[in-house]
Amino acid sequence: MMRRKQHWTSLSTLLGCRAIHSIANRFFLDQSPSAPHVNSSSGNSTLFFHVAKSYLFPNAPQFYANRFCSESLKRQYASCWNCNAQSQRSLFLVCDSCQAIQPLDHSVDYFQIFGLEKNYEIKENLDRKYKDWQKKLHPDLVHSKSEKEREFAAQQSGRVIDAYRTLSNPRLRAIYILKLEGVDVNEEETISEPQLLAEIMEIREAVEEAPNSNALTDIQSLMREKLQHWSNSFANAFRSQKFEEAISCIQRMTYYDRVNEEIAKRL
Repeated sequence: MMRRKQHWTSLSTLLGCRAIHSIANRFFLDQSPSAPHVNSSSGNSTLFFHVAKSYLFPNAPQFYANRFCSESLKRQYASCWNCNAQSQRSLFLVCDSCQAIQPLDHSVDYFQIFGLEKNYEIKENLDRKYKDWQKKLHPDLVHSKSEKEREFAAQQSGRVIDAYRTLSNPRLRAIYILKLEGVDVNEEETISEPQLLAEIMEIREAVEEAPNSNALTDIQSLMREKLQHWSNSFANAFRSQKFEEAISCIQRMTYYDRVNEEIAKRL
């Protein structure tokens, strides 16, 4: 899978949207001499990309071909709603030209929001970056903006909060980074491993029978150790592109996280 994805990325770099545009027009001319010229910036853009996709990725899974085309379009035509200034990068907060607050751009992932590489292991201080974002989006700083921009600021603030909560939690971060790879995780899928199930039952009994908060805190410390262990295991599996193994790590982390939720209710 990894080899195939790298090949498609190199295609996007070598060909670009102009080459795809040319391919799409050749397709229509081949089909009918009177067919209209396909303009990627016009209302034909959806049709244009579906045609180009069929030429570039005749055997590619639908997910990767769609993602390639949609991301290419957004990168090529990102522009400000207020002054129409175009940008070669995704516009997340404000327009560089007129400083107008921009609407949400869902092509900007959570790692990009915090200026991070798309890696599971995060060494940077998320708390500091999160506070910096919230300062820029605080209602007191945007109160003089138009109603439209204040609405955009509120939406972006909510997305920053979601990004922070996701990336600061190892389990949620693991699920999210797999999602970016096109891998869905079903946390509700049970693990039929007797040893693990017996361990979880024993831990939950210990939580229910804990005589005081100190005992619960000790169990909580044990859960943190186990979560760290499976977080490290996920990181190794993800680096090796062993997605089934990575999903198994997430499912184990889910069990321990739920124990911690039970402890939090009792403390």
